[in-house]
Amino acid sequence: MSKYAIGLDFGTNSCRSLIVDIADGKEVASFVFNYPSGEAGIITGASDPNLARQNPADYLEGIEVTIKESIKKAKSIDLNFSPEKIIGIGVDTTGSSPMPVDENGNPLCFNQKFKDQPAAMVWLWKDHTSFAEAKAITELAEKIRPQYLAKIGGVYSSEWFWSKIWHCQKENPEVFDSAYSFVEICDWIPAVLVGDTNPDHLKRSICAAGHKAMFNEQWGGLPDSDFLEKLSPGLGSLRDKLFNQAFSAEERTGYLCDEWAKKLGLSNKVAVAVGAFDAHMGAVGAGIKSGTLVKILGTSTCDIMVSPSNKSLADIPGVCGIVNGSVMNGFYGIEAGQSAVGDIFLWFVNNLVPESYGKTHDEKFSNLEKAAAKLKPGESGLMALDWNNGNRTILVDVRLTGLLLGQTLHTQPHEIYRALVEATAFGALAIIDRIEENGVKINEVVNCGGLAIKNSLLMQIYADVTNRPMKVSRSEQTPALGAAIFAAVSAGKNVSGFENIDQAKAAMTGIDKTYKPVEENHEVYKKLYAIYKQLHDGFGTKGWSGSMFNVMKDLLEIRDNIREGK
Repeated sequence: MSKYAIGLDFGTNSCRSLIVDIADGKEVASFVFNYPSGEAGIITGASDPNLARQNPADYLEGIEVTIKESIKKAKSIDLNFSPEKIIGIGVDTTGSSPMPVDENGNPLCFNQKFKDQPAAMVWLWKDHTSFAEAKAITELAEKIRPQYLAKIGGVYSSEWFWSKIWHCQKENPEVFDSAYSFVEICDWIPAVLVGDTNPDHLKRSICAAGHKAMFNEQWGGLPDSDFLEKLSPGLGSLRDKLFNQAFSAEERTGYLCDEWAKKLGLSNKVAVAVGAFDAHMGAVGAGIKSGTLVKILGTSTCDIMVSPSNKSLADIPGVCGIVNGSVMNGFYGIEAGQSAVGDIFLWFVNNLVPESYGKTHDEKFSNLEKAAAKLKPGESGLMALDWNNGNRTILVDVRLTGLLLGQTLHTQPHEIYRALVEATAFGALAIIDRIEENGVKINEVVNCGGLAIKNSLLMQIYADVTNRPMKVSRSEQTPALGAAIFAAVSAGKNVSGFENIDQAKAAMTGIDKTYKPVEENHEVYKKLYAIYKQLHDGFGTKGWSGSMFNVMKDLLEIRDNIREGK
């Protein structure tokens, strides 16, 4: 008899549910719900472009709408399907996206007193208001707790847990003082489904705790109270209201509570897995294993690798963390990424591409890609830096900004578009180089997410720049698929037949297509990458002392040689 699992994927602008046949990974039905609050689901600040919050009520509505609608679709598509055959629900979310809660685990923004205060809402991953706090955390840890930084790439980020909580304390002390605890949404949503959101009862995700909250068993879990109190009086006492244990996503949070079972039309025997971040579950949905780099390509990019936990692994400067069990049990999870990829292209189309390329977004993207694909590498004479939303890896600096160099009075929009795509590819190669320089061999690259599926030009450029085949996962929804895989495993071997994640991955994942590098393109990109690295180090590192005099001239020389030979 067929059995099914649901993956709930909570993204930046929307959430989706995906119903998967656990026997072969067939994606039976899915439904997407756009968050209704704010602008495309994000509460922003008119006076502060760094502010990005979300309304947790959108998540609750999204759970109900997406699961009910996907079940309705599944019934019409698959005659063998029935809701009684659903055995588990897995949850992935953005992160770090913490929120203040009361002693019952209710979001403070549900309290009438705080309903319109952004500080009482979810602090979305892309909220960068705490850049000053992140810098201060890094500086203090360098002096008295260097081990904290060693496991997170050497620099603490404004995208992460402690910097956001500290900024909340500064920005709105009333919200901070009224909060019993702070909870990542990947921990809160599974707790909602099992009917127990008490902060003291939550099964917290090791993925969130280890990569974003400096949790590590080597020093007893979270950063010690003395360190936190030195950062700011009051942070130390909060530690005891958080957690001292964290779990991987194979673990079961519990079973669907009667209230949600009735609401969704499901059994209260449905297992609910511990939550984790979208990229880490997406890596599992892409079939990650040792030696595989999984790139989740979307508005931003997250790069995930695993390394066996029974083998020594050196700290890697500039990555977002090395955490035992954050992707799956028995492996260290290695996280890196770029703060903006698809967002850069969207910004460009929204603001700078004329209607001669089309009237809609889709028309503009399609025509830009067609025109850009006709260009040879280096033909435009342009070079860009992919820092429009800061640099996540390897510089870890949100105060860096984008750059376009080499434009003339003849520069065309499709040439700029290609340069922006190439910049993200160069940024991807910088991450690959950093990981391999520190002893982790990359044998293959598997790509997933909307950009990998839809943008063949981007995938070919990535192959040519890195000189590596770019494999594309057969699933267009790998985070949700990964969540469904964890749901199946958390239900137990007696129910799902899977003893571990490896067995479930083997049954439920696969590769759709592969882009192979073109040697002559790579030879040109080697020259362009050298220029990118010069700009990268010149603008991004404090100790760089070189000259930029050659950059424009070198770009023009490469451009002219390409045009002469075309």
